[in-house]
Amino acid sequence: MSKVRIIPCLDVKDGRVVKGINFIDLIDAGDPVEQAKHYSENGADEICFLDISASLENRDTLLNIVEKTANEVFIPLTVGGGVSSIENIKSLLRSGADKVSINSAAIKNPEIIKQSSEFFGNQCIVVAVDAKKINNDWYVFSHGGTINTGLFALEWIENIQKYGAGEVLLTSMDKDGTKSGFDIDLLSRVAEFLTIPLIASGGVGKLEHFYEGISKGKADALLAASVFHFNELSIKKVKEYLIKKNINIRQ
Repeated sequence: MSKVRIIPCLDVKDGRVVKGINFIDLIDAGDPVEQAKHYSENGADEICFLDISASLENRDTLLNIVEKTANEVFIPLTVGGGVSSIENIKSLLRSGADKVSINSAAIKNPEIIKQSSEFFGNQCIVVAVDAKKINNDWYVFSHGGTINTGLFALEWIENIQKYGAGEVLLTSMDKDGTKSGFDIDLLSRVAEFLTIPLIASGGVGKLEHFYEGISKGKADALLAASVFHFNELSIKKVKEYLIKKNINIRQ
């Protein structure tokens, strides 16, 4: 198994970092460039920017933020939100992103996964999945978690892999911002068949949750937001804890 990555996620809206619970009730959490620089200097393995409003008027704002961040940080930068074309991906990569995350556009047209992976190399292409459990199945939601696509999450993730994505960023909407731990059931089910890296997102509240995401959820990377943004945990502390648990992490 490759070394586990710790990834702070910065949800960006109107040029600011925001954080909520279950994708709603957003509060301000700071300046994205300053936050990214802080995490880079304090042990983050990657940074993830997600433009959660993803409207056209925010596109130039996001590109500007990416460019400024790329000049300040020297770790991989993944950017997503509203990505719907090869041109979008090209613009983000030119602005300094190392990877681009696709979500709603991939649901609408799965061929974009194949086309972008072939054009840019699959190491640049992350497909994000927002999943919510309804009765006994997980369903895929699009457009910032507002629309139930009717797709079964496990089937969709299998298809993502077949289309050639480089990584899957899987967020449990039920767990998002709750600090109750990752959705281990969902993660472990996906890990059974996924051969590309799995990034776990949604639910971190304490150190034990990071360990469970790896030991039980079988994730390759762990993404967190509020526990880092509001200084409840530091990346250094998380890594020290995981080392003591004999987890092979990047240092």
